[in-house]
Amino acid sequence: MKIYIWISIFFVLAFVYNYFYSHIKGKIGEYVVAFILRRLPKSKYIVINDIVLETKDGTTQIDHIVLSKYGIFVIETKNYKGWIYGNEYAEKWTQNLFGHKYYFLNPIKQN
Repeated sequence: MKIYIWISIFFVLAFVYNYFYSHIKGKIGEYVVAFILRRLPKSKYIVINDIVLETKDGTTQIDHIVLSKYGIFVIETKNYKGWIYGNEYAEKWTQNLFGHKYYFLNPIKQN
């Protein structure tokens, strides 16, 4: 009976890990970028992280905005590895990781 409990716990944890992996990985990437942006001189830059704005279709989220006399920089964080292919006009970009292709929304269009 005890082994069935451990097997059940394993499968539940595996499911939770697989279900939330992308979200957790993305949040880690956003945290790393926010940590780096915090090192900018506060006298020259204002950094705003994780902004949620209301739109006519619901809400949209912006990872980072940096305000300075040099301009306004909007940063979309992607925590991917491998070869990334795409251009500013494509709807989706391609990640090639060890011969497997994955597609994700063009971050330029996303912003």
